[in-house]
Amino acid sequence: MENVLLTIFDVFNFGWVVFLWWFTMKNYNDLPQRMPIHFDLNGKADRYGHKIYAFLMPFLCIIMYALFLLITKHPEDSNFPVELTEQNKEAQFLIMKIVLRVLFMLIMIVFLNTQDYMFRYSFDENVKPRISMMLTILTIIGFVPLILIITHIFK
Repeated sequence: MENVLLTIFDVFNFGWVVFLWWFTMKNYNDLPQRMPIHFDLNGKADRYGHKIYAFLMPFLCIIMYALFLLITKHPEDSNFPVELTEQNKEAQFLIMKIVLRVLFMLIMIVFLNTQDYMFRYSFDENVKPRISMMLTILTIIGFVPLILIITHIFK
C-alpha cells in the first residue's frame, strides 16, 4: 500500500511538471518580448526581462523534481529531527518520503500560480494572482512545524 501511495504522488507531481511545461510552451509565442520576472510584496512588477525567462520555472521544476526523487531514494543519507533507531527508522523514512512529495506539490502550486500571474500581468497590470501569494507562502511555512510535530510523535 505504501508503494502505491508514493507512486501515485510521484505520477501526480510529475504531471504538475509536465503541465507547467505545457502551459509555458502554449503561451510563449503570445508573450511580449519584455515581461515581468519579479514582483514586490504588493504584487507589482519591479523587474522585467526577456520572455525567455518564462522557461526559468519549468527548468527549476525539473531540477527540483530530480533532486526530490534522489533524496527519497536514499533516505538513510538525510538528516532527521529525531534520532533514528531500529524501531522508528521505517516510520521516519515513510514520513520523510510523504513530506517531500507533499512539499514538492505545494511548491509546484506556487510556481504554477506565479507563472500564470507573470503571463497575465504581461498583458494587464491590474490582474491579481489566482491564489494569494501570501496564502501560498504561509501554507509552506506552516507546513514545517506540522512536520516536526508528526516526526516527534513517531520517534
